[in-house]
Amino acid sequence: MYAPYGDKSVDFIIERVNVIAQQLMATGVKAIVIACNTATVNAIEQLRAQVNIPIIGVEPAIKPAALQSITKKVAVLTTQATSENKRFKALIDVHNNGTQVIINPCPGLVEFIEQGQQNSSACISLLKQYIEPLITAGIDTLVLGCTHYPFVQQQIQNIVGSQINIIETTVPVTQQLIKKLAENNLSANPSQKGDCLFFSTLAAHQQESLFCQLWQGNVQIKNITI
Repeated sequence: MYAPYGDKSVDFIIERVNVIAQQLMATGVKAIVIACNTATVNAIEQLRAQVNIPIIGVEPAIKPAALQSITKKVAVLTTQATSENKRFKALIDVHNNGTQVIINPCPGLVEFIEQGQQNSSACISLLKQYIEPLITAGIDTLVLGCTHYPFVQQQIQNIVGSQINIIETTVPVTQQLIKKLAENNLSANPSQKGDCLFFSTLAAHQQESLFCQLWQGNVQIKNITI
């Protein structure tokens, strides 16, 4: 009921991140991944100052995009909140490597994904509205600056074709988590099998069906009030 964060205030995002983190820590988690670009750029530093476990964030992959761009024109698809964040803009200033970085907020896109409508004609039309001007501008690299957007990566690829490279951060974030667990002697035994638990403040049949679709497997969501 609190998501998506893309159009929320900074104070709201920080409050939600802190409440969720405290709830997770109460269960004994050994690390937390803030799997949201908007929450990362707005709340990760203050959270790290409060806790003593590894906190892994997700930020748009500006550095690798700038390094590999041939045309020196890169675009980042973001939420509205991320596009206005000072930390995010500072990240671009540090890592642009002389590359023009176009920040392109995409209002409405997250809502399509959360409703399971990423293949609808309305969603495709919205994607074209955001992406076609970037193609005209001559970009050769497109960064997915929201963890929702990989769920429409194929739809985006169909629009941009093979000449534009799409970058998202799933693999680097996973690698960073593994690294931090090892550095803090928190890695599990390789033979130990883990479980995936899903919690939501809006656990409902419709949401569970959507999670199954996105997770590509059976998902049971437990209700949580925080």
